Amino acid sequence: MPASKSTAKSSNKPETKPLSAPQKALRKLGLDRDIDLALHLPLRYEDETRIVKLADTREGDVAQIEATVVSCDVTYKPRRQLLVVVDDGSDTCTLRFFSFYPSQQKALAVGSRLRLRGEVKGGFMGRTMMHPSFHMAGGELPQALTPVYPTSAGLPQVYLRKAVHSGLVHAARHGAFVDTIPPEYLPRSATGAGAKAWGLEQSLHFLHHPTPDVSLAQLEDRTHPAWQRLKAEELLAQQLSQLQSKRAREELRAPALVLNKGGLHEQLLGVLPFGLTGAQRRVGEEIAQDLMRQVPMHRLLQGDVGSGKTVVAALAAAIAMDGGWQCALMAPTEILAEQHFRKLIGWLEPLFMPLGKRVAWLTGSQKKKERTEMLGLIASGEAALVVGTHAVIQEQVQFKNLALAIIDEQHRFGVAQRLALREKMLTHDGMPEQEPHMLMMSATPIPRTLAMSYYADLDVSTLDELPPGRTPVVTKLVSESRRDELIERIRHQLDEGRQVYWVCPLIEESEALDLTNATETHALLTEALNPPGVKPVLVGLLHSRMPPAEKKAVMAQFESGAMGVLVSTTVIEVGVDVPNASLMVIEHAERFGLSQLHQLRGRVGRGAAASACVLMYATGESGRVSETARDRLRAMVETSDGFEIARRDLEIRGPGEFLGARQSGAALLRFADLAEDGELLQWARELAPLMLDMYPELAERHVSRWLGGKSDFLKA
Repeated sequence: MPASKSTAKSSNKPETKPLSAPQKALRKLGLDRDIDLALHLPLRYEDETRIVKLADTREGDVAQIEATVVSCDVTYKPRRQLLVVVDDGSDTCTLRFFSFYPSQQKALAVGSRLRLRGEVKGGFMGRTMMHPSFHMAGGELPQALTPVYPTSAGLPQVYLRKAVHSGLVHAARHGAFVDTIPPEYLPRSATGAGAKAWGLEQSLHFLHHPTPDVSLAQLEDRTHPAWQRLKAEELLAQQLSQLQSKRAREELRAPALVLNKGGLHEQLLGVLPFGLTGAQRRVGEEIAQDLMRQVPMHRLLQGDVGSGKTVVAALAAAIAMDGGWQCALMAPTEILAEQHFRKLIGWLEPLFMPLGKRVAWLTGSQKKKERTEMLGLIASGEAALVVGTHAVIQEQVQFKNLALAIIDEQHRFGVAQRLALREKMLTHDGMPEQEPHMLMMSATPIPRTLAMSYYADLDVSTLDELPPGRTPVVTKLVSESRRDELIERIRHQLDEGRQVYWVCPLIEESEALDLTNATETHALLTEALNPPGVKPVLVGLLHSRMPPAEKKAVMAQFESGAMGVLVSTTVIEVGVDVPNASLMVIEHAERFGLSQLHQLRGRVGRGAAASACVLMYATGESGRVSETARDRLRAMVETSDGFEIARRDLEIRGPGEFLGARQSGAALLRFADLAEDGELLQWARELAPLMLDMYPELAERHVSRWLGGKSDFLKA
């Protein structure tokens, strides 16, 4: 009986056919809709449109020939391989297969007439081809180049070509390629010979099946008008969605915060132990102007390492708190959050005392009693300023009247986390709902083209001046083989009363990456720096898996000067401020990103002593460092300007690193290249407002085609 029950139950469900391996692979590549398939463009092309004679080929040519098999043998020296000799009437060629199936061996039998394609190698023994593609000779030659698509395991090119062609045909049939850009506004670069503009549908058909007479160089470097049309479409979609977000935000309401004469802002300026730089004053005024408006501020404050962003943030917070509102500052790590907390308490607590206000502290590692107390202060409004990590956005945190949210190192937070902080909405008895103003900070300066594209919905303020007293940092490249000399140099620094950072890339040994881990380095340095009969040196260890209390204790020892050397993973990348530390060693520097190396270097040179950053690299088994790693290390030695570093980082790695999780859910540019396509980006920036004002329906359709439902993420 149970069997019949289950049968009856299952018969009510609609039958779903299980997906085949290629269908699963398509889904994994994100190729779900016809338009997705149509926009899945080839990596490269193969020319199968003509047959050549073997006698006319040269070393290194990729050629297609038709030839007859004259011998086919399996040999076992020096290893098992299938050797096939073919003759096309002009010359012979040996085909070499190291992996082969019985069915292939059968197809390559003596007397078979084949069409073969592969790279021709010449040598003492005559022409050879390694693993050429082949099928029976005859049949018509293709009229277009054969596309080779980006693919994954379980998805053969033949299947993918059919799927893409089908997607292209269906998408066209359902009007997916109707032009959304009025012809008079098309960029010049998308115009071909005879001044004829390339349409979207025509461009896609051409890029999937280009004619053999086209310049392969133009296809590969994406300068062909068909490519230019696609890049233009993509950049315009991005600019339109950013502008839509910006305009939508203009409709929202935020509290208007006024700068009071003699208020908290002025008092804070009076107690600061230093004067502001011209850049800090200029940026402070830009932020104050934003806060006075009833539209939520959405500003990015960028500045190089040590340019004084925290002071600018504190002055903005003072304006909000002076009007009786609350301010939240969220940082990505507990170390950075605590650094802000200590600085802000030092500056603000004396000013808060007469007002009965407090600075609250919130992190995930807090004891329950302390946390409950802090939550109470925040809910009552007694805590005018709340500093913390992700804990600030948790559900149980209820602000009384949050007016300003400050996010430090914004690229380290995901979109959802930034939205959650924005959604700590405030309502005043019967008043309409309002949004807090938002100030995001980044010590990774953003190149101009990136600011124009991915950050087009933000107002950007730049601190382009370092406070006086910062010492230039000398950067040196040193091979791992000179480790002992380096340890000797550390001894000299310690003898002069200085302190040293030693940064390691991993905590534990990894089988894949044979790296010296932080724990081993700590033991090695402790032993090397403490020989018998000398004054002992305290060497500390800091990594992300340590309990917060332990981390705090280690940092306190290093900051007080009791600890001479701090061996650490990248948890010290941002925010750590020890003016007495004058030397930083970065082990396996070739494995770090450029902006990360620059951030780490910013931990030294904070005092009056001459400071140095040593990039120690290892060449590994190959005996050399990869080309991109060489580019990064060279950039570090050649410049200490954060903006130049950012520009080079964009060139080397593309935009992903700068954006962090900002674009979660909204793809990075697939076709346009910010380093190459500045002119098209400028065109899209100028056209976007005109499209929204004059052709709103076309603009909506354009964004929908390219971004689907992903544009919401741009609002964060």
